[in-house]
Amino acid sequence: MASKRNLQVAEIIKRNMGMVFFQEGPYIYGDALVTVTNVQVTPDMSQSKIYLSIYNTDDKNAVVEMVQQHTHRLRQLLAHRIKKHVRRIPTIHFFIDETLDEMYRLNALFDNIHEEE
Repeated sequence: MASKRNLQVAEIIKRNMGMVFFQEGPYIYGDALVTVTNVQVTPDMSQSKIYLSIYNTDDKNAVVEMVQQHTHRLRQLLAHRIKKHVRRIPTIHFFIDETLDEMYRLNALFDNIHEEE
């Protein structure tokens, strides 16, 4: 279970990384819509996993690869925003959040079942 401080740092990272993507995203990955859906921070707050929801593109993996290529720059921009809230800026790792895609797939399956009945 995450401590209260871990949850606070995760929320700070989530909000500020969302703003970083809003400002710098078009220069990195073009027209794709990328939002930060979840952030998990390790107990020692040295690493963070950032889950991204990606829309308006056919190749989500290519967008994540472009984001990973610019991780250093994104971490610098994040550090500039949160340096007064944390002692150390955690290393960041990006992952695709496929929760909504899975929800749409399941809804389509349930719709097919109802149409067959």
